[in-house]
Amino acid sequence: MSEPLIRVHELVKEYRTYDRRSGVLGAVADLFSREYKTLRAVDNVSFTIGRGEMLGYIGPNGAGKSTTIKILCGILFPTSGEVTVDGRVPWKDREAHVQRIGAVFGQRSQLWWDLAAGESLRLLGKIYGVPEPEVEKRIKVFDDLLELGAFLKSPVRKLSLGQKMRCELAAALLHEPPVLFLDEPTIGLDVVAKQAIRGFLRKINRERQVTMILTTHDLQEIEELCERVLIIDHGKMVFDGPLAKLRAEAADTVELRFLLAHPLEASWQPDGLARTGVEWNPDGHKLVVTLASSAPPRAEVIRAVLERFGPDVRDIAIEEPEIEAVVQRIYQAGAADK
Repeated sequence: MSEPLIRVHELVKEYRTYDRRSGVLGAVADLFSREYKTLRAVDNVSFTIGRGEMLGYIGPNGAGKSTTIKILCGILFPTSGEVTVDGRVPWKDREAHVQRIGAVFGQRSQLWWDLAAGESLRLLGKIYGVPEPEVEKRIKVFDDLLELGAFLKSPVRKLSLGQKMRCELAAALLHEPPVLFLDEPTIGLDVVAKQAIRGFLRKINRERQVTMILTTHDLQEIEELCERVLIIDHGKMVFDGPLAKLRAEAADTVELRFLLAHPLEASWQPDGLARTGVEWNPDGHKLVVTLASSAPPRAEVIRAVLERFGPDVRDIAIEEPEIEAVVQRIYQAGAADK
């Protein structure tokens, strides 16, 4: 197995803050006496990311997502812990580091407001030291993938949010970095714009093996793009694994729906079939089986139904819990533990 491209070990980021007292007298008192407290935004977080992996990094507001990303980008210094990105320590080797990463922050821009979008990209090419012919070649590639041509000559301030975000992605990848950090890249976009950007990210990840870390509150985006998820809550890592494992660990129930060629009688009983953690609900041509966490594996239940009904089973559907509900359950469990 190859070495991880990104390695984070026992990362801690603390901020020193104080509660402001109210009123004019309180403001004056704060000038002379303050009660400071330490806020731990990231609390002993550890993980590794392999080359070419697309990772979803999610959590509620204030959980520590953006703080982690800013440390990985070299913008913030950690309080303690170890971080390497492609062999570099981000905050120590900043000049070399920024040459080898791309970053898209949904509410911040790396483009020049009054310059045409194409000129912004060409200026970034000069900053990154990319030869002019290569810049033009790469802009052409991004034009084909993101359909930039219609607005490359327009000032950035006149672009729609979707057009601007497509230019931001082109700018972040213009120097062909092996790592791309995406912090809420589709925030505020409509459905069509979101789908276009997701398709582009999938293509770049698959064809160029660009490692991507995606933070977002749009869980559909995580489902469409990421096979692995990290969940952080109150600065602590509460989950690290594939989406399938996330569902399996947090879900209370799963429904199996069998479509039958012949309807079941109202008096039908699941004689000889599993009962522990299993609820059998006949409904005409359908048999709905609800599996709780204590039920046998779903494969065993499906096999038992197929053995009972044989060719009478025309279709099988598995109803997984919504990912939003699964993640919310994890947050609630974490809050209950505090």
